[in-house]
Parts: sequence; structure tokens; C-alpha cells
Amino acid sequence: MNTLILRLTILLLFSITTAFAQKTAVFAPDGKAIKGYDPVAYFTEGKPVPGDPTITYTYEGADWYFASTSNRDAFKDDPEKYAPQYGGYCAFGTSRGYKAPTEADAWTIVDGKLYLNYNTKVRTEWNKDQAGYIKKADANWTTIKDKEPK
Repeated sequence: MNTLILRLTILLLFSITTAFAQKTAVFAPDGKAIKGYDPVAYFTEGKPVPGDPTITYTYEGADWYFASTSNRDAFKDDPEKYAPQYGGYCAFGTSRGYKAPTEADAWTIVDGKLYLNYNTKVRTEWNKDQAGYIKKADANWTTIKDKEPK
């Protein structure tokens, strides 16, 4: 009987761990998507703007923060338009086949889509061949989307 309980407990813990491990498609340290920055502000203000912790919206299993209710509402109406590509993980890293964290000031908008990078130095490299890196990242994302970041 004790062996059965032990096996069931291990199975339950494994299931819970697997379920949480699968929720890594969005870069959300401390549960805050893209570190609590407002994704809409990149488009409307042309710069990273910290979100207000009282103005949030849950999308893709993460809490997104917004600087205004109008930004939140715009995101709710069309999250695909405003959410950064690759869940907010580093676009350059994704092109190389892995997930890496990002910094709010290392960003670009290409063809109406937001891309974040690890830091501004990596963004400089990213800018050398955005189209090529996007093509590689798009191909890699389906494979690495639900994997744990390195």
C-alpha cells in the first residue's frame, strides 16, 4: 500500500511539474510578462514604459502590465498585434535555437511586430540581418516554445 501511495505521489508531482514547465512560452519573471513593461507603449510611445500593477490582463498564462487602461484595452482587442514575438524571449537567441531573457531597452519593431533582445549589444548584432534572424527564429520557435529557458 505504501509503495502505491509513493508511486501515486511521484506521478502527481511529476504531472504538476510538467504542467508548470510547459507554461514557459512567455518571458515572465515573477509572473510579469516582459518584466512588467507595457507592450503597447513600444508602438504608441516608441519606447519601453513600465506598466502599472493595477492595470493588468492575463494572456498566454502570464500577467501583462499596462501604463493605461486604453493600452490594456488595445491589447485585449488584439494581443497578437502587440505581444512581442517569441513570447518576449530574445529574438536573436530564438534564431540560435534557445530562449534567453530580454531587457526592455533592447527592442525593435519590424513589419509591425515587436522583437526584444537580450541587451543592446545583442540588438546591434540582430540589426545586421533582421530578416535572416526572423526566418530562423520563426522556424525554431515551434520547437523551443514550451521548453525551459537556459
